[in-house]
Amino acid sequence: MSLRDADPEVADILIAENRRQHAKIRLIASENYVSQNVLEATGSVLTNKYSEGYAGRRYYEGQQQIDRIETLAIDRTKDLFGAEHVNVQPYSGSPANQAVYVALARPGDRIMGMSLAGGGHLTHGAGVSISGLHYDAVQYGVDAESGYLDYEAIEKLAVEARPKLLWCGTTAYPRTLDFERFAAIGHKVGAIVVADMAHISGLVAAGVHPSPVPHVDIVTSTTHKTLRGPRGGMIMCRQQYAEAIDKAVFPGLQGGPHNHTTAALAVALKEASTAEFKVYAQAIVDNARVLGEALAGYGFRLASGGTDNHLLLVDSTSRGVVGHNMARSLDAAGIVCNYNLVPGDTRPAMRPSGIRLGTAAVTSRGFGAPEMKQLAAWIDRVASARADEDTDKDARIRVNRDIAAEVRALCDRYPAPGLAPV
Repeated sequence: MSLRDADPEVADILIAENRRQHAKIRLIASENYVSQNVLEATGSVLTNKYSEGYAGRRYYEGQQQIDRIETLAIDRTKDLFGAEHVNVQPYSGSPANQAVYVALARPGDRIMGMSLAGGGHLTHGAGVSISGLHYDAVQYGVDAESGYLDYEAIEKLAVEARPKLLWCGTTAYPRTLDFERFAAIGHKVGAIVVADMAHISGLVAAGVHPSPVPHVDIVTSTTHKTLRGPRGGMIMCRQQYAEAIDKAVFPGLQGGPHNHTTAALAVALKEASTAEFKVYAQAIVDNARVLGEALAGYGFRLASGGTDNHLLLVDSTSRGVVGHNMARSLDAAGIVCNYNLVPGDTRPAMRPSGIRLGTAAVTSRGFGAPEMKQLAAWIDRVASARADEDTDKDARIRVNRDIAAEVRALCDRYPAPGLAPV
């Protein structure tokens, strides 16, 4: 019996989501399209198997194929990133980061990471996260004028704070990270240095962003985003931290790993080792740069003035529209992004000044420079209609509807990987 026959409600939702992913331009920086092969592995029979423990040391029998697939994923990660030790069991990036805390710190220990307002992640010490609630978190940001990380200020703060863990890695920072400098700062004050490369792991794998692996002690990552794998997490570390990290993941934080996700990760890692993936990753960066230049030409203010990676942080108030309203209007026009704080933002997190745009997913569709320029033109039209106080609601709706039709026509020309025909 097909899913359509067995559960038409769920089938309808899946069809609608497939249609949405096809018909809209997806600019959320943490999203991508996986290949049909990654999808096939994700939906495989490995989801039926429970596998607490590690290869050769399981608590359940029948692990012959599970040990093979987990070992394969580990070996491919080591080969791709040059890591000494790898754990591919974390359920996602946040649990991977929490495992680092469990392994190497105790509640109340001082940690240091990038603030949300500066472009950091919740798990790097934000007050609303367990990382900020259970640990003494000290936060750094970016230079108010340039929008860049100020490494001298970070070093000064580290010398004063002397954290147990120093986190480097971002979720909304459009520039290259100097992992070697972070490592020098952290090691100077006796900190264990942890790089969270969730957003840029695909760029690192392809060599279009410097790798943290040779420099820092621990590296965490999600397995989707620019790496174009399933929704999961992984940890890489120096051998001296291997036992502590493995014990923190299991039994410290979680039970059986998601074996179907491990298989899909192995597939994605093989894809990421190809020459084609290197071309793809470079195109992500090139597309982000072209999009940023085009948006700047329309009067949008870009955090740090541009980008070196896959994302742009755009202050939409430079065009008279707050980020929350801009994101909603763009979605109505078939362009999906998220509203976001910008450096120095005086607005609250739920009504911030900016939007965050990423080019990983559109690059997977085959978009290039001409499409980036067209995209900027659509964003300009949406902003103009939203900011014009003389434009009534019905007129704005018509503008968004017209753009959405143009967006759909473009998307029809560039079918997305892994999606069913629409």
